[in-house]
Formats: sequence, structure tokens, C-alpha cells
Amino acid sequence: MKKNYVNRSIKNVFVTALTILFFCIATTIATVTTFASTGSTESDPIVSAGFTYTLEFPENQFNESLGYYQLLMNPGQKQELTIILSNPGTESITIELALNGAKTNKNGVIEYANNEIDNDPSLAFAFEELVTGPESVELAAGETKSVKLAITMPETSFEGVIAGGLQLMKAGQTDDVGSESGGSTVLNQYAYVVSILLQESEDILTPDLQFNKAYAGQLNYRNSVYVNFSNVIATYLNDLTVEAQVMKKGSNTVLYETKKTSMRMAPSSFMDFPISMNGEQMKAGTYTVHALATAGDQRWEWKEDFEITEDEAQKYNERDVGLTQETGLHWGLIIGIVGGVISLIILVSIVLIVLRRKRSIQKVGRKKSTSPKKKNEHIKKKRL
Repeated sequence: MKKNYVNRSIKNVFVTALTILFFCIATTIATVTTFASTGSTESDPIVSAGFTYTLEFPENQFNESLGYYQLLMNPGQKQELTIILSNPGTESITIELALNGAKTNKNGVIEYANNEIDNDPSLAFAFEELVTGPESVELAAGETKSVKLAITMPETSFEGVIAGGLQLMKAGQTDDVGSESGGSTVLNQYAYVVSILLQESEDILTPDLQFNKAYAGQLNYRNSVYVNFSNVIATYLNDLTVEAQVMKKGSNTVLYETKKTSMRMAPSSFMDFPISMNGEQMKAGTYTVHALATAGDQRWEWKEDFEITEDEAQKYNERDVGLTQETGLHWGLIIGIVGGVISLIILVSIVLIVLRRKRSIQKVGRKKSTSPKKKNEHIKKKRL
């Protein structure tokens, strides 16, 4: 009977421990799920952006079935575009407008709303200098307004396409977002981007790539090598594939390599194509990059040397989040070890408590079982 009681006690302790562990895991999962749901994209674009827009196409629009402007212009021509903005909500809002030229990002994706990427030297006319408009528009609840964009074409004629875009975004999307100490915040901002293409003829040009340089850098705080090249023709480059390898100068051993397909480049724009170092430390020296780019029947191949200096290697190694610095402490490992030790101490303490309780119960049981025997012996002696 006492043995069963001890077993039940041990069982209860472990059941309690497992229950606590399960509760912690469930709480963590619930927290992550709630966070993910909070940051998810709304299925209704009107709810997400907070407003709607409608394009009014002029007579020189190529195709009115397009969801963007593609206009046939003349040298020196001036024209206004009209965009209708509506606020279906019950509160007044401010819509911010930004005009930017088309650029190509590091992933081979064309962006119409990024003013942080520089213009390529091959760009003859900057879109943002030809198209102007208001920086913001106020809309009362339920109000609809017409917004005008002014286009002034260059006096000299040009071949190809001048590409850019208009970004429309509700102001104040970051006002109500707080940042917790020691944590990070994921924020979704919703915006519309309308492409605007300006051209003076319907002639189709053939794109051409030009190698600029190779250099050391980082992608998402991880050591990388970049190959910088430009689409020097004012036309889009589609279905681009790039294969790139990095070797020590004079060696055929490939240290790092990357291949990416289905990329695009904007007219007269450059691209920084990244080659990951796969979490390795950057080392100073002279290297050779071998790159092959293809698009349809077109092919470009480059083999160029570049140098990584001691200062660059040290700077990027210190910033690489995937490297453990010899001069620093690996806090993640230390926290893991401390947590493991504390868990072990708690487990050992529970086991010792259970064992001590078990021994105490056994001693009490033995005393109770021997006391009646001694009393019976004493009675027998009296009877004799």
C-alpha cells in the first residue's frame, strides 16, 4: 500500500512537470500565431490601403486595358495626367505621393518606388525630373478628389523608354506601432504603385549589358561578393539568368558561386548581383570573378580581377551576424548552457525530494509493523 502511494507521488511529480512544459510550449505557439496573424496581409486591398484610385487614360495611351500608363509622347510635349482618389472610410486621411524612376534591385526585380538606388550613368533623362505632382493629398471621409501629374518631355528626342512610377500610400501607418525593449517589430505598410512609361516611338530596342566592377560587401549582414553590371539600353531586359563564380587569382578552384534565373532589369539601370560567401570569413587578397549572363539568344560573359583589402575584410567580418568573433562572447551559447544547468538542478532537486519522502514513508511503515509484535511478546511472558 505504501509502495503504491510512493509510486503515485512520483507519477504526480512527473505529470505536473510535463503539464508545466506543455503549457510553456502551448503559450509560445499561441504567441507566435497571434503575432503572425497580426502582421498578415488583409485580403481586401481597400481595407489594407485605406483608399482606392482610378486612372484616367489620355488619347495617347497605348492600351487602355493596361493597369498603368504607357504614353506615346513628342519632344518638348507637356501633358497632364489625372488620377481619381477616393476615401471610402469614415475618417479623414492623408495620402502621400512619391514619383521615382524605375530601378533594378539586388534580386533582379524592377522597383518603381525605391529612391535609395542611384541612377545609372547610361540614363539620359531622369523620370523624376520630367514628371511632377503634389507630395500629399487630404481626403475627408467619403471624399473623392482628382490629382494632377505634370509631364514635361525633354526638347531633344530619344530612343527607348523612360520608365518610372507613382507610389500612393496612406500616411501615418507607423504612428501607432510601438517597439518593445530588446525586441523587434514587423510592420506591414500598404501602398499602390502605378507604372508610368514614356516613349516617342513604338520601336523595340535590343538590351545590352555592360560589366562595371566586382567588389566585397554584405547582403543582410552576411559576407558576399557583388558583381555590378548595367543594362545600358533604354529598354526592359526580361528572363535574365546570371551564373557567377569567385576564385583566387591564378586558381581554378571555385570558392563561391551563385546562379539565379527569371530576373528582369529596368531600362538604363544597373544591378548589384550578390554572391554569398556561405557564412565564411572574408579574407584579404586578389580574386577573379567569372560571370555569365544570358537572356533569350543574347549572351554576355566577363572574367575580371578584384581586390579585397585587409580593412574591408576586418570590417565585414566584424559585422557578419553569422560569424562568432574570437574577441567576443557567444551569448547565445552561454544562455543555453546556464539554462541547461538550471534545468538539471531543478530536476535533481525534484528527484532528491521524492527519494527522501519515499525513505521517510518506509521508515514509518517499518516502525508501525514492529510495534504490535513486541507488545504481543510482552503479554506472552506475563502469561508464562
